[in-house]
Amino acid sequence: MKRSLTWCLLGAVLLAGSAWSQSSDTSATEKAVAGLEQKWLQSQQTNNTDLLAPLLADNFVQTTSEGKVTTSRAAALADAKSTKWTHAEYDDVKVIVFGDTAVAIGVFKGNGTDGTGKVLDETDRFTDTWMKMPSGKWQCIASQDTSTKK
Repeated sequence: MKRSLTWCLLGAVLLAGSAWSQSSDTSATEKAVAGLEQKWLQSQQTNNTDLLAPLLADNFVQTTSEGKVTTSRAAALADAKSTKWTHAEYDDVKVIVFGDTAVAIGVFKGNGTDGTGKVLDETDRFTDTWMKMPSGKWQCIASQDTSTKK
């Protein structure tokens, strides 16, 4: 009886340790991806696509609030480069982790002009999907924006 109680206690300790380890890994990933989202915001605030480029996977897919779809990092960067933000901020950013994938959601508010000179006054809800690449680096593989303005 003592032996089985000892094994039960040992099993409970190992299980608790495993859960704590996964929880701390998840927390670290949430913080890392939230930091990458802030770097993306910084690229918008400074109109510096060099900050954005390493965050996007080669085959990055973006769907804008207007329904335009781009299917490569190069196309997304060209679009970002032609947009000039005078104000950009994020609100209510949350990161949910699913193993080597993370989803960041939040609100983007910005003012500026697009590549044609059209004035932009955006309030969009965004969903960014991040993946841990074989190199260990996190990159965004997909982004979806939905306008919240009517």
